[in-house]
Amino acid sequence: MKIAILGGGISGVALARLLAADGHRVTVLEHAERPGGLCRSRRYGEFVFDEAGGHIVFSKDKPVLDWQLARCGGEAATVRTQRCTKIRWHDRWVPYPFENGVGHLTKQAIVECVAGYVEAYVQRRTGAPCPPDFHGWIHWRMGDGFARHFMVPYNEKIWKCDLRAMSSGWVAGRVPEAPIEDVLKSAVGLDTEGYVHQSVFWFPRHGGFETMVRGTVDGGGFELQCGVAVRRVERSGDRFRVDGTEFDLVVNTVPLPQIEGAFPEMPADVRADVRALRPISLVNVMIGVRLDEPLPPHSWVYLPFPEQGPTNRVTYFSNYSPHNAPAGHGSFLAEVTHRGELRPDAAWLRGVVAALGRAVFLRPEQVVLAEWCDNEYAYIDQDLAFAERIARVRRWWDHSGYITFGRFGRYEYHNSDQCVRRAMQVQEHVRAIAATGEPARPRFA
Repeated sequence: MKIAILGGGISGVALARLLAADGHRVTVLEHAERPGGLCRSRRYGEFVFDEAGGHIVFSKDKPVLDWQLARCGGEAATVRTQRCTKIRWHDRWVPYPFENGVGHLTKQAIVECVAGYVEAYVQRRTGAPCPPDFHGWIHWRMGDGFARHFMVPYNEKIWKCDLRAMSSGWVAGRVPEAPIEDVLKSAVGLDTEGYVHQSVFWFPRHGGFETMVRGTVDGGGFELQCGVAVRRVERSGDRFRVDGTEFDLVVNTVPLPQIEGAFPEMPADVRADVRALRPISLVNVMIGVRLDEPLPPHSWVYLPFPEQGPTNRVTYFSNYSPHNAPAGHGSFLAEVTHRGELRPDAAWLRGVVAALGRAVFLRPEQVVLAEWCDNEYAYIDQDLAFAERIARVRRWWDHSGYITFGRFGRYEYHNSDQCVRRAMQVQEHVRAIAATGEPARPRFA
């Protein structure tokens, strides 16, 4: 088949490569000057930074992990890292996840966290239902102590809203529950480890995370057109037209609010639902520093409190690969979320760096480079109406003859590895269409 894919992020180019391998004629249409989307990187002299925060090459799905590593040039072309994540809890470095690091808190905070966790544990096992809002879920799952000392302030910082207005549906199945034995062991000083499935990750030695995108495009067997703004997509008999060019199938990966205007047949009620979808935006601050000694072996660190400045997470980016910074230097990525209200300038940037200095991440006088990149579409705003709204939107797409997927193409809170897995599922769906000629409804697991 002749297939058009709208959007050249990792979802779009991964699918294009998979479909080209099946013998289809695939064209990817990307609005920006180069592909990659949220997976793009940039260079300042000998510094390399990722534009949208610290990505990692990782997946619990071995075929997906193998696919990602192959696109990066193989395991030899990557750096394998033992994950070391922390929380900057006031003046302490507390291991992450927080419930596994509770023994590193003050004694009073330990008592409050453990007492609340046990109470929440008992209430769940005696039938307390899961609350529909995220704030309630935190207390139901973690207890009052963990909520007050980390979960609520951190999540208010990243989501920029009253957590009672957020649905708890997005977190179900995404955040593993710490065994109560682990919490109790940590409380008495015995080390435990959470998220063991992600204890090791990989990262490209050269070029940042965009290396995986370039490895997907190079030799991919498909046509990539950049700088193309798609204006009209419509049916043409049993085929489709994209700005006048005919295709047998159209797959969208562009954020739905950015592309809905190109689909004239979309019903008004569905269009209204799409326009109500909101992203959480991300300013990623890229910082290069001159080093007197090596950085500590942290992978990334969470900052939950307002007095630590606007940053919610700091990635020790030069720890991902020594080639991310020149010799004698290190680099950080500082992530700041917003809902469209933030307009970064030089004074704001100096404030971010100064706050990181007070939080003992760096010394401002060592900073040799500080830049920022504003990403409009970074996280999904999952308010209480989101689940019903997105269900209506997906229902129309899944019966339209078009296909849509990707973090913002389907509004699924997916990391890059999950986007690749979705691309593999779409490949199977297209195989079924090619075999039968019937535009069967996608069945995404």
